[in-house]
Amino acid sequence: MRAVVVYESLWGNTAAIARAIAEGLGSGTRCLSTREATPEAIAGCDLIVAGSPVIAFRMPSAKVRDSLRNESGAPRPPDLSHPPMREWLASLTPGKGHSAAFDTRAKGPFGSAAPAIAKALGAAGYQPIAKGRGFIVTGKFGPLREGEIERARAWGKELAEAARRA
Repeated sequence: MRAVVVYESLWGNTAAIARAIAEGLGSGTRCLSTREATPEAIAGCDLIVAGSPVIAFRMPSAKVRDSLRNESGAPRPPDLSHPPMREWLASLTPGKGHSAAFDTRAKGPFGSAAPAIAKALGAAGYQPIAKGRGFIVTGKFGPLREGEIERARAWGKELAEAARRA
């Protein structure tokens, strides 16, 4: 199985979850930012797992990301070196395979990005093999809640098994 995990991460939390999912999926799984996940890098993938943070109750838009440049209280500036997940999904070359979606979010009624990611992956031909998963950050900028890395790694193993059965 050829798998790739693609992420948008602003303060490193989503990137850490993406790396853990890739570890769970197994050796050879690539973990790529939306900048690195070019059509050539994902060509022929059997499974695409994609995730982003939740900002303003949903997957961040370019406008929301721009507003974060001067965010007060942030431990450091956000990483805006890669395109928003929205743009990456909109430019995704149609393919065939499976998919899964995840997000990182504060606990509570603060929205989700995974359903929109899953819908876009499905529209591109990558059918979901699991319900989207949310991973919790303890504040707007993180850090991740204790145990979330382990949950992500375990979910990666579950996805690998689901892909084998699919």
